[in-house]
Amino acid sequence: MNTFESEIIRIVSRKTERANYDNISRTNAYLQYYRRNPEIMWSFLASMVSRNAGYNMTDLHSPCFVSALKSELRDQLFMAYEDANWLIFSDAYPQLLIYEESRKTGIPLFKLLSAWRVSPFMIKEWEGFFAAQDQERLLTSLIINEQHLIDRPILRHPVFRRAVFTSFVYRFQDMFHFSTVLFPTLKGELHGYSVSGFKNKNTRIELGKKLGRLLLKSRCSSEFYLFARAVPHTGARFDYEQFFPDRRVPQTPILRMLYPAVCHHIDDYKRDWFHGEDLSRYYFNEEQDGRSELTDWFRRKRNQLQLFSTLKEYARVQKKAGK
Repeated sequence: MNTFESEIIRIVSRKTERANYDNISRTNAYLQYYRRNPEIMWSFLASMVSRNAGYNMTDLHSPCFVSALKSELRDQLFMAYEDANWLIFSDAYPQLLIYEESRKTGIPLFKLLSAWRVSPFMIKEWEGFFAAQDQERLLTSLIINEQHLIDRPILRHPVFRRAVFTSFVYRFQDMFHFSTVLFPTLKGELHGYSVSGFKNKNTRIELGKKLGRLLLKSRCSSEFYLFARAVPHTGARFDYEQFFPDRRVPQTPILRMLYPAVCHHIDDYKRDWFHGEDLSRYYFNEEQDGRSELTDWFRRKRNQLQLFSTLKEYARVQKKAGK
């Protein structure tokens, strides 16, 4: 490795560490990157999905979740969101920056991605993209990569699997589709898809592809981008609820008022997910995506969650009074 390459690795590592501070910084970094490199569509998708991770984090401090869940479980749920958000960024952002540097110099530098233990699968995909500029394939490849990346250290982690992904509240949300990825507009509309069966890797990949088509290829794509540009990400759902006709009151503070920066300890060896598997099946779209407009549906579901937590709190009070 020559001095030029060593300097690139140093600079990219520093930029990645700085931008990987928390959910807010990651969301903003993805969006700013997309503005500089609009051909890398995944970076906009990553920014909008990261916004949703922030909403999920602050939800844990809403009256509904505080009354329904114990503090320990809410902390574990936060760490599941945060670890996944951090891990994907730590892997993907160096890829984005190395592409940017390769484009500037006109020299493919993707072999340097091994410094961050990026999968051989993605190194090959970036080299192919640099030559052919197949934007759709790269988008799908990055979705495949991120979901394989988090499968072992997050979804199958013993602590998260026992405390979070098999808990009653997780099964409850999974069954009733309370977990939803939303793309807002400045008109107060919400579009997106529900997440059911999130523990299944194939399901997550197909969801990512559907979200990508909705965000980047639908009639509302420009409106989603206008929202992202106009509304700073705070992590609170009031970012988009402020545009609802009924002018809702914020239910939670902003994310940085709730959570400090977190130290992460994910073993490097757990990043190694690709071992020559045939992943060609993921590049085909077989099903129609279905209805994506979720404004009324989502508000009804939020009301159901509010009712559920109220009933649970009532039962807790009655039980305490009966002692």
